[in-house]
Amino acid sequence: MRTFLAIATGLPTILLTAALVVVLCFWGLVAARLTSTYSFDADLDLRAWGMGGVPVTIALSLLTALAWSLSVGGTLVLVAFTSPGLATGLLRMFVPVLALLAAWRMSRLFVRPLHRLFPDEPELSGLGRTEGRDRVHMDHAA
Repeated sequence: MRTFLAIATGLPTILLTAALVVVLCFWGLVAARLTSTYSFDADLDLRAWGMGGVPVTIALSLLTALAWSLSVGGTLVLVAFTSPGLATGLLRMFVPVLALLAAWRMSRLFVRPLHRLFPDEPELSGLGRTEGRDRVHMDHAA
């Protein structure tokens, strides 16, 4: 357990740990109904990254959780099967980068079946991207 905590809170994995904490706090706000799943859809389009079709919050949450899990798991394997040294230290710096790339590829695969669960446009009754988009168009017209 001590090794796990040291890896999760050590450099460079701490960056992904901080991102995971932000994601968990966001979903806590969604659970408390203080924000919406579609909160950032007007701000960011993930189709160019191959993760379109679901709310941005879901795609990036999935990416973050997978990247953190792969980074911690990869570093644990590295620590368990290699001896401490300069080469191991350098490899530990690349594990989160490789984990992020692998998580992106995996997220693209997981998002495809999730697309059917989400309509192209959210309902107008909640905080949705259509409201934000209309507001932006009104601001530019004024």
